Amino acid sequence: MDKLNGMSMDIEQAERDKLQSLFPQCFKEGKLDIDMLLNLCGEYIDEDFEKYKFEWKGKAECFRIAGKRSTGTLRPSPDESVNFDTTKNLYIEGDNLEVLKLLQTAYFRKVKMIYIDPPYNTGNDFVYNDDFSDPIAHYKEVTSQATKSNPESMGRFHTDWLNMMWPRLRLAANLLRDDGVIFISIDDNEVRNLRMLCDEVFGEENFIAQIIVQSNPRGRQSDTFIASVHDYLLVYAKNAWECVINGSPLTDEQKGEFALSDENGNYRLLGLRQRGSASRREDRPDMFFPIYVNPSNGAVSLESQSGWEVVLPRKSDGTDGRWMWGKTKCQIDMNRLVSKMIERRGEYDIFVKDYLNKGEDGERTRKFKTIWDGKQYNNQFGTQEVKSLVGNAFSFPKSSQFLMDILRMGSNPSEDDIVLDFFSGSATTAHAVIQLNAEDRGNRRFVMVQLPEVTDEKSDAYKSGYKSICDIGKERIRRAGTKILAEWQEKQTQLEIGVQSEQSPPDIGFKVLKLDTSNLHTWDGTPISDENMQTLWERFDAREKTIKRDRSDLDLVFEVMLKMGIPLDYVVSEITVGERKCYSIGERPFETSMDCMILVCLDFGITPEDITAFCDLAPAKIIAAEEAFEDSTAMSNAHYILKDRDIEMKLL
Repeated sequence: MDKLNGMSMDIEQAERDKLQSLFPQCFKEGKLDIDMLLNLCGEYIDEDFEKYKFEWKGKAECFRIAGKRSTGTLRPSPDESVNFDTTKNLYIEGDNLEVLKLLQTAYFRKVKMIYIDPPYNTGNDFVYNDDFSDPIAHYKEVTSQATKSNPESMGRFHTDWLNMMWPRLRLAANLLRDDGVIFISIDDNEVRNLRMLCDEVFGEENFIAQIIVQSNPRGRQSDTFIASVHDYLLVYAKNAWECVINGSPLTDEQKGEFALSDENGNYRLLGLRQRGSASRREDRPDMFFPIYVNPSNGAVSLESQSGWEVVLPRKSDGTDGRWMWGKTKCQIDMNRLVSKMIERRGEYDIFVKDYLNKGEDGERTRKFKTIWDGKQYNNQFGTQEVKSLVGNAFSFPKSSQFLMDILRMGSNPSEDDIVLDFFSGSATTAHAVIQLNAEDRGNRRFVMVQLPEVTDEKSDAYKSGYKSICDIGKERIRRAGTKILAEWQEKQTQLEIGVQSEQSPPDIGFKVLKLDTSNLHTWDGTPISDENMQTLWERFDAREKTIKRDRSDLDLVFEVMLKMGIPLDYVVSEITVGERKCYSIGERPFETSMDCMILVCLDFGITPEDITAFCDLAPAKIIAAEEAFEDSTAMSNAHYILKDRDIEMKLL
């Protein structure tokens, strides 16, 4: 029976294990021989210190900070949540660096899309000042005082920002699925550094786009020389070969181009002749071949027949060109080819029926462009949106329409895509997820992470009762969700009598979780003086009691989920087994509703008979506190019972 140690995933060890499995010869006495690894990869040591590198002071410390395991946990807060027992959405209060570490085990390579709007480093933004020695204590200290700025007078203006961003991006990359994608909003202050940072973390080959977003059409008049009207949106894939970037819905005007129709739906005609680059015969000789047209009825064939016209892919200057499709493709989709007499040329040309509806892929879309200049992207639009929901509480947030377009690009409605935002702010991303799900019947779920920065006592937000940024975000989600659900229900009442909606109501709920120290006692190695030996005995006593007495059962259940890699949206049910109160995490696909994936018992005085009753439910794993057993004999007997039933037990 192994013990949970209250630590987050050991990322560095996981990386070493992967490397050692591929290159065992590069490890000697447990240490990595970096020179051997480089030699095996054809990178021979040449002592060249002038090679191109992206360096800054503190970069080495970033690696250590990202790799340092967290001793924290996330404590659930049902009273602040909405639909706590059923929702798939999460709202997490805490320092995003520690939270990202805690999410590694449960969400490793499970997140489809990440969007963040980090501090732009303008001199007034809060900069996360990470503490390497005791990050949880530092977090509690920071969130009880006013926000700090990163004034340009500091000698390490860009350095501090890079030191803040690198470990967070590195941890975020671990969470992305292989087909995942990350979107980052930024302005001119750090866009160059952010590009280089992302090239290093995600790989230059996984760069997708740098989109210019017109966020302030009137121009920022406070700028010294030229009034800025735009920000940027950087897009990187986890793996560009596997990533799919969806297009934008067509406008009514664009749909109007598909004015022709047949039994398969509306379509337009596109020329089969290749145009533009690589359109010459010598570019693709296999795509130069004759197509035959029956002049009496316009029928098209690849076979030569008496009296039929021969059509070749000639260019406008009379030289040989090529078709857009090869022979095999033409044969397969012959029903989509049509001929048309071009009167001014006195010859036939071949066209393809390009349908509006793409079958199983739904209605066609258009690729997003690298300049977004619609009014829905204006930050003022976002400000008014937040103001209508929670009052004048947040300045210049992104609009939900802006985020909805990002969601269209990076997520899919038919899949249970996880959308993560670890600089949540006013929770625009959460608002957009709920809204878009309601519109396209999507099943996306969100994970919002936000540091509970205190609001200024003189601000409108504070006067309205919002003591922290998290208060604003949570209330916005509540009110936006209520509004969206009411609109959805109104649409259902407008359905024709007898027509049943196939869509479930959008998930407007969210579980609130808060960063805190582990629910399990850990050894405090802080030096103490000889006069303070009582503290030492208290520490020894705490080691005997592994569970902190001021924590709830639900606190412990959620820490078990975090440390065992169970997503935090799984159903947690309180059940009774014999005379013991237990918690079932998740449901196994068996006939009996009592069958559970993980069974947690936090009662004290556990006997072998209790263990037998637990095993009768056939859980995958059983969790209990080591100190909860009736005595050492009961624990020994439990070991053999579990071994006979082939069920694993983990101790707290």
